[in-house]
Amino acid sequence: MPGTTNALRPPDAALIAHLRELLGPDGVVDNPDLIDRYNSDPYGGARGGARIVLRPRATQEVAAIVSACAAAGVGIVPRGGGTGFLGGARARYDGSELVLSLERMRKVREIDIDSGTITVEAGCILADVQAAAASKDRLFPLSLGAEGSCHIGGNLATNAGGIQVLRYGNARDLCLGLEVVLPDGSIVDGLRALRKDNSGYDLRNLFIGSEGTLGIITAAVLKLFPVPAQTVCAIVGVLDAGRAVALLHQLQALTDSAASCFEFMPRGAIALAREVVPDLARPFGAHDYDLVLMEVGGSRDNLGETVEAALAGALEDGLANDVVIAASEVQRRSFWRIREAIPEAIGRLGWIITHDVSVPLSRVAGLTAELQTELTSLAPDCRLAIYGHLGDGNLHVSVLPPAGGTADADNTQARELSRLVLSAVVSHRGSISAEHGIGEDKAQWLQQFKSSEELDLMRRLKRALDPLGIMNPRKVLTQLP
Repeated sequence: MPGTTNALRPPDAALIAHLRELLGPDGVVDNPDLIDRYNSDPYGGARGGARIVLRPRATQEVAAIVSACAAAGVGIVPRGGGTGFLGGARARYDGSELVLSLERMRKVREIDIDSGTITVEAGCILADVQAAAASKDRLFPLSLGAEGSCHIGGNLATNAGGIQVLRYGNARDLCLGLEVVLPDGSIVDGLRALRKDNSGYDLRNLFIGSEGTLGIITAAVLKLFPVPAQTVCAIVGVLDAGRAVALLHQLQALTDSAASCFEFMPRGAIALAREVVPDLARPFGAHDYDLVLMEVGGSRDNLGETVEAALAGALEDGLANDVVIAASEVQRRSFWRIREAIPEAIGRLGWIITHDVSVPLSRVAGLTAELQTELTSLAPDCRLAIYGHLGDGNLHVSVLPPAGGTADADNTQARELSRLVLSAVVSHRGSISAEHGIGEDKAQWLQQFKSSEELDLMRRLKRALDPLGIMNPRKVLTQLP
């Protein structure tokens, strides 16, 4: 029936021939050896089944592809850098869907210093956007572990977060305008560098975070910022998450909310990291603390003294047990290496479940304590890693097998553990996905934990914009009744 994905058809020879003529010899990839990377998963999980990949060079070619697929009733899976965690760019294994890669659309169209913006195509690698901004002595602050390979279009489609959300916001907050190809092949040109535009519905935010299910982002106008004249990096030993939250509030009050990063690393997560990277720095020697890694940036002359005073006050108030302020870039990198090693270790040791969630700051300590107790009760031999971007209430929760064990847990146990985590998050008025989106892997959980009213509205939007259901089928919304 119209509005479902059941009516979609696999691409036939006529459609493929038409697309080859449209895109040229390098625009259609069907060599199995070359296609393998378009089916990869960053953590070695379930792989996609793409057999044909389309590689347009311009927005007009994207529009022509979408128009042809709409006429043929063929599903399209948009793909950026392939760094997503939840199968949002995974094609069916039967080859019935076409993958559309934006990798050849990598132009920086404009840098407007007066407006404080950069206009880029969706296939630009995030690190290249950062570099283009830096070449004009400006900062594009979106920063995450995959920035050397992820695409800005994918960052916007998933509303990526990263380590500087506390000060600058997530991808949604950094975007002023979009160019989007709709499911009928028409192009919406909303590339306006406006800080104020109250002329009707906010169409831009329909597509940011929609994971390619409502349209394909082909270009964006992004905000630029002055480069901070100086940045102070410190690592702090604390006893628990509650004290870490209190420390954040005190720091923000004394520095005029200049903190850009505030990362929470409990001692259990650090212990896991040391299993894989044993030479990690030990800022406080043998003392076993939870750690907070913070950065504060700004232009005030006395920034260093202000941060030192704030941390000295935290020590006096019992919020912090010890503090080290980085005295060099080498020392700063050694602090960040601890943070980076945690997800690296989880990936190498394997996990039974892993979730990216968020709760209000006032609930972080309660959620953390509850999960420690409940997960340990349900899986007493397993190990936990609960860490993340504490400044914006974003926690990463992973359950790992016992030391020396494997992550091959049965599906029943994994589902019970996931249900416990996500139920606890929702009970604390949180979100089951903070920065990784929903994709295919979390779509069933969305059906269970999103309200029926919200789901109904999401389905109405999907049905209105994509009545054939060709845009990234099965992602976010599992079906359209």
